[in-house]
Amino acid sequence: MCRGLESLPFTCLERAKELKALFASLLQKSDHSITGHSKKDNKLRLNVDEPLKWKESFEKLLSSQNGLCLFRAFLVSEFSEENIAFYLACEDYRATKSSKLAAKAKKIYDHFISSDAPQEVNLDHATKAITMENMEHPTQSCFNVAQDKIYTLMEKDCYPRFLKSCTYLELSRKAKTG
Repeated sequence: MCRGLESLPFTCLERAKELKALFASLLQKSDHSITGHSKKDNKLRLNVDEPLKWKESFEKLLSSQNGLCLFRAFLVSEFSEENIAFYLACEDYRATKSSKLAAKAKKIYDHFISSDAPQEVNLDHATKAITMENMEHPTQSCFNVAQDKIYTLMEKDCYPRFLKSCTYLELSRKAKTG
């Protein structure tokens, strides 16, 4: 079910390591921002208070590119990365052109929902049945019920554990004292 750290995209894993190192350097910095490198614009601008905002809500964590990368790395370490991978696949699916919905829906279903899926997510039988029925005529919302279940699972289970993790506690402590 979980393929470990090698299943995490290299750029995300590297970004998570870079963020941890950058936030760790806060103790030596006196200003309230850090500049690092990113492949997009060659500048990664991090607000020292960013980790503190992630504690405000699960949505704020997911809406932060830095927070999402660290959360994903945390889930890999917890052997539950399939949850965020499925959630993000559903987000990407919603933006898919109508002509490509059926093929992409099948790919998501086969990868995350079917009983022999390589990254099977934990869904109840009723949710799987609804999703299978939705697959007959795929629309951009055919995974909404399953995605909502996984979102709730992460929000109620994984997110609180992330907030108690050594990495997050260290980052938030440094942000408070930064």
